[in-house]
Amino acid sequence: MANLSFSPSFPIRSIADVRRLEQISLAQALQVRSTYALFCNSAAAFGDKTALTFLPTAQADCQGLRLSYQQLLEKIHQTANALYGLGVTPSDAVAVLLPGCMEYQLALWGGEAAGIVQPLNPLLSDEKLISLMNATGAKVLIAWGEAGNDGDAHIWAKTQRIRSHVPSLLAVLRVGGVGGDGDWPAQTFDFAAAIDAQPNHYLVSGRDIAPTDIAAYFHTGGTTGSPKLARHSHGAQVFSAWASVKLQGITHKDITLNGYPLFHVAGVLPVSLASLSAGVEIVTPTTALFRNKDVISNYWQLVQRHRVTVLSAVPTVLAALTNVPLNGADISSLRYCRTGAAPMPPELGLRFKKLFGLHVHESYGMTETAGIATITPPGVEGPAGSVGFAVPYAKLRIVALDANGKPTNQDVPAGDAGVVLIQAPNVFPGFLDPVDNAQAFIGEGADAWLNTGDMGWIDGDGRLNLSGRSKDLIIRGGHNIDPKVIEDALASHPAVQLCAAVGMKDDYAGELPVVFVTLRPNCTATEGELLDHVRANVDEPPARPKWVRILDAMPMTNVGKIYKPDLRELANQR
Repeated sequence: MANLSFSPSFPIRSIADVRRLEQISLAQALQVRSTYALFCNSAAAFGDKTALTFLPTAQADCQGLRLSYQQLLEKIHQTANALYGLGVTPSDAVAVLLPGCMEYQLALWGGEAAGIVQPLNPLLSDEKLISLMNATGAKVLIAWGEAGNDGDAHIWAKTQRIRSHVPSLLAVLRVGGVGGDGDWPAQTFDFAAAIDAQPNHYLVSGRDIAPTDIAAYFHTGGTTGSPKLARHSHGAQVFSAWASVKLQGITHKDITLNGYPLFHVAGVLPVSLASLSAGVEIVTPTTALFRNKDVISNYWQLVQRHRVTVLSAVPTVLAALTNVPLNGADISSLRYCRTGAAPMPPELGLRFKKLFGLHVHESYGMTETAGIATITPPGVEGPAGSVGFAVPYAKLRIVALDANGKPTNQDVPAGDAGVVLIQAPNVFPGFLDPVDNAQAFIGEGADAWLNTGDMGWIDGDGRLNLSGRSKDLIIRGGHNIDPKVIEDALASHPAVQLCAAVGMKDDYAGELPVVFVTLRPNCTATEGELLDHVRANVDEPPARPKWVRILDAMPMTNVGKIYKPDLRELANQR
């Protein structure tokens, strides 16, 4: 019998509605022990309904490849059974190096049913991939084998270089690339053939998965620095899916287009797992996802063709979409638009609504909260920076910074800004390396709070409002400058597409604010004009930037966030 607890019970419009959800115990609310059990329930509830549609091209008339909910469960069984046959146990890691593809969903959830899945960013260097896989002792690597069909990642060549440097690897499962490329190395198996040989209606291992069992290792960080491995339990991931369904009101009638990379929590949990727990159809637009320029240029036609109801993308993708005219596309099916991962400039939200009639609802989450912490539900229209209500059973605190810009354990007065701390059922139990936990929590044991590193405040309606990262604060002569104040002022200029303020090192003041900007297509502006504009719209003299520099393109992470470490380096070079 399908468990229908993931169906939305009533629309969430206020913090009081969130409190209504909390009137029963968390155990009664979830009733699902693992992500595997969630897929069993979904198959029982939705059967032959389409779960996944993969588009090989971004053309609106492209015929997609489809899996039903029943077929998805069967493929998850087969993937888990193949991994079990290769020696994977519940404590073993299964590394995944894939672009956006149907097989990624099988690797994720089959990997969690057999062991601990480890999604990896294919654009990381060989050295970092080797370090991450050795840190987990990965037993199996599922890798993309179609050379030339993974953008600039070159995954199969990378796989060949790194595999001998990971002694724990027992086997590599190759997705695609079956013919015409010479002999395969020892212990390399074709993914499709390996899973097709397995039973499809049960787990051969007979594994009983507990909510506290570790489901995944997700690495944090961008393309530089040392990524840390966050542990996710099955219970935390299931909770994130449940909370996302409840606060967004998504149902089996919804269709979403998922352009997030699946090595990142945003695409895996608040989008994929939440959708697949509620009977939603997920459309995956090509292996390159939102990095495919054709997906962006054809986006509105894809919405019309697939009758997409839920739009979810990071602010930089939304900014790119504002440059794509509808050209007659019927987007009336869209009922909900959501963004997250980075603060959204107020001007972007206004522009999006003016062009497309869609209010952008902001949400907030991070790897350490299994992808979600707060959500702005449909029908609730907050100002830019308002990321909505904390998920049920969660608690928020806003604490003061010390003289060095570090969070303290001292709460600020109601309505004041500070660093956001969180306690919630989906807060991770810590990083794989205990050394990485030193700055992750404030307090210990039951009194421990996750230090998000984000700056924000709670308004009178109980909604969290964000301004930026505490590490991105520009500290000028002891004066803490919020870069978002500068960015919002500059974003109001009609020629500005994206902008980012950072601190430039200064011997006297410590740091000075400077701004980088990209211009909208077919728009012109000089750096002097932009500097005059931003200075005229920033009230506090210390926050007025020293200079503005126009770039051809912003440095980005693979998820689509502006990558400020590169900008700080550029500023200091200049």
